[in-house]
Amino acid sequence: MSKNPALSDWSRSAQLAYWINTYNAYTLKRIVDNYPLQSIMDLDGGKTWDKKWIRLGDKTYSLNEIENEIIRPKFDEPRMHFAVNCAAKSCPPLANHAYTEDNLESMLEARTRAFINDPTYNAISASSVRVSRIFDWYGEDFDNLIEFLNQYSATKIHSDAVVEFQEYDWSLNLQ
Repeated sequence: MSKNPALSDWSRSAQLAYWINTYNAYTLKRIVDNYPLQSIMDLDGGKTWDKKWIRLGDKTYSLNEIENEIIRPKFDEPRMHFAVNCAAKSCPPLANHAYTEDNLESMLEARTRAFINDPTYNAISASSVRVSRIFDWYGEDFDNLIEFLNQYSATKIHSDAVVEFQEYDWSLNLQ
């Protein structure tokens, strides 16, 4: 977590918005600074998330630290997975404006609903779901996956539905 006293005085929503925006901005910077490339996996031997290069105040972070040591444990917010973007085609689309304390809740809801119901990323029927690998990698964040999906899915999924995970396309999202 940040030792920045000003940040610790912010509301939970303001802090989460800050960290989501930080993750996304530095991911984009990493791509722009190294463009052209085919995939973010082409950087740092496929370990670009582990590289410590993000200087904030008196601390240097990696993308993994921001996501897995700050956002996930501090905020316990599974919808964050549809807000952060890894620059790959299979990542949830990047919002076209920043997250703020005031828009955080509505944006997390909208981004989650849009991602879950987009057939580019997920195929959902009542009896089976073929969903993004994100739901596999971060399964513990979603508790009961079908219950989580049913909060946002336009299709009601049966509790005994078969769940499969799609392959992840790491090629660069050029949009």
